[in-house]
Amino acid sequence: MNVRTLSDRELNRATLDRQLLLHRSGMDAAQAVEHLVGLQTQIPPNHYVALWSRLTDFDAQAFSQRFENHEFVRISLQRSTIHTVTARDCLPLRQLLQPVQDRNLKGAFGKRLQGIDLTELAERARKFTEQEPLTLNDLGKLLAESYPEHEVQALGVAARNNLALVQVTPRGLWQQGGLPKHTTAEHWFGNTKAVPAMRAEELVLRYLTAFGPASVMDAQNWSGLTGLREVFDKLRADLVVFRSESGTELFDLPDAPRPGEDVPAPGRFLPDYDNVFIGHKDRARINDPRVPKERVFSGNTPISTFTVDGWIRGVWKVETDKKRTTATMNLTPLVPITKAQRADLEAEGGRLLEFLVPGADHDLRWHEDENG
Repeated sequence: MNVRTLSDRELNRATLDRQLLLHRSGMDAAQAVEHLVGLQTQIPPNHYVALWSRLTDFDAQAFSQRFENHEFVRISLQRSTIHTVTARDCLPLRQLLQPVQDRNLKGAFGKRLQGIDLTELAERARKFTEQEPLTLNDLGKLLAESYPEHEVQALGVAARNNLALVQVTPRGLWQQGGLPKHTTAEHWFGNTKAVPAMRAEELVLRYLTAFGPASVMDAQNWSGLTGLREVFDKLRADLVVFRSESGTELFDLPDAPRPGEDVPAPGRFLPDYDNVFIGHKDRARINDPRVPKERVFSGNTPISTFTVDGWIRGVWKVETDKKRTTATMNLTPLVPITKAQRADLEAEGGRLLEFLVPGADHDLRWHEDENG
């Protein structure tokens, strides 16, 4: 059987479409967050820019109110990183991804936790955090009273990895701050009944809906899970198969949209660690090949990017004065872009400035790439 090869440009357009970045969607915020299987939000305000760039008429204040009402939460999930998810997805996802948490804890703190019964530690931590939301450092100090020979940091992280701890508001609310304090998801939702884990097959199908066409390694890289080849093989009869330009086997849902490579892609502004960049092991479908990976993704250093013709081709940053009376959008292309593409970005950037800092005096400045 002949397997069709999808060009990087075809993969780009398909991915943008699935990620709601080719055309803004009329989805409700909860529908969008569930469609995307969560939003990576290591930086608390990231979900606002991510959703603004994806949805028509996105209302940040309304989303913030729903967040405060426990409809959305931020919790460690895929790759053991913080994601914004709906209350409905939180516990099923967290339970399925527990092996990711376990592996992360073992690799980072395993030697520092030797001799501790982690189940016992988790129950102590549950009581503390359900009495009062705590930072991991404060939780670690309380746990250290029972485990005096162990590091405070390791104890706090162990609690987060062995409990479904959510970060409570006001952290994550619109234009508000707050320390990362935690309580259990069960306590936050008032949930007293056991919630079953999401099945791996459901996760893979939802991943393909939002990120496909994609490879087994793409799905594993995104989720942090291993052993997904068996899951894909079980689903193979219900999927279609393609090849990437590099020869990698790609899977997709039969009826999923795969726009032609000539479909126009408007400029979009993405927050740090956006899903569209994090979602695949092979990032050739979204990152311009002329842009070194370290320029747009550098470990724990936040870097906000923009796309031109569907590809990540520059970085952006908004600066304001202390009273937020002035706001400047700074744009740095990392490859040459045309006058028309600059105009497209300026229009989109102006709208983003009005969203982020309404009523301020706005300015937009282009900068040369000092490393180019």
